[in-house]
Amino acid sequence: MRILLAEDDRDLNNAVKTLLSRSGYQVDAVLDGEEALDYVRAEAYDGVILDWMMPRKDGVEALRQMRAEGIKTPCLLLTARDAVEDRVTGLDAGADDYLPKPFDVQELLARVRAMLRRREAFIPDVIQFEDLALDKGTGELRCGDRSVRLSGKTFQMMILFMENPHILFSVQQLMDKVWGWDAEAEINVVWVNISTLRKKLAELDTQAEILVHRGTGYSLEKKS
Repeated sequence: MRILLAEDDRDLNNAVKTLLSRSGYQVDAVLDGEEALDYVRAEAYDGVILDWMMPRKDGVEALRQMRAEGIKTPCLLLTARDAVEDRVTGLDAGADDYLPKPFDVQELLARVRAMLRRREAFIPDVIQFEDLALDKGTGELRCGDRSVRLSGKTFQMMILFMENPHILFSVQQLMDKVWGWDAEAEINVVWVNISTLRKKLAELDTQAEILVHRGTGYSLEKKS
């Protein structure tokens, strides 16, 4: 099981990382919410542990951003704030559980196990095309033993392509379906996201590709 830990207190960060590692988990540890977002966007984790009060972006802000981008990885929120309204704020932001500081290490491990059991019980909503699989719950795009994380409009665009393989979408259709017909974004955002997706597919070495139909649009196809 792979866990992302975000805690700005270096001593506590090291202690929790050591505890989790000795308990058999693979742990990536970061020191602020912005870095946590970068990691969770790039990699597939089974669970995330976020401290509330961190520099650059606090844990609740990072969690809200994760959920807004469609990242549904289970999250345990750590905080010294234990008022009822604080717990409500954390849970409403998308936390699956809440553990006040200071905490007992055995309770932390028990809550981590409970969080991961919920993930194991969850039946993922997965779309498949050729050798590609896209988990709509986590944003993870897989091909064999390789995977990348998609988020935001890139993620939404890949859902559209994988749910409609072989269908030709014009740039305007992609704008309307992904950004909305009343969006204020410039049309070049489509080209930017298409370029990103094509690079991600190249990283995965998949048999699928986004084919460019010059002057007409794009479609998801099997490589010829």
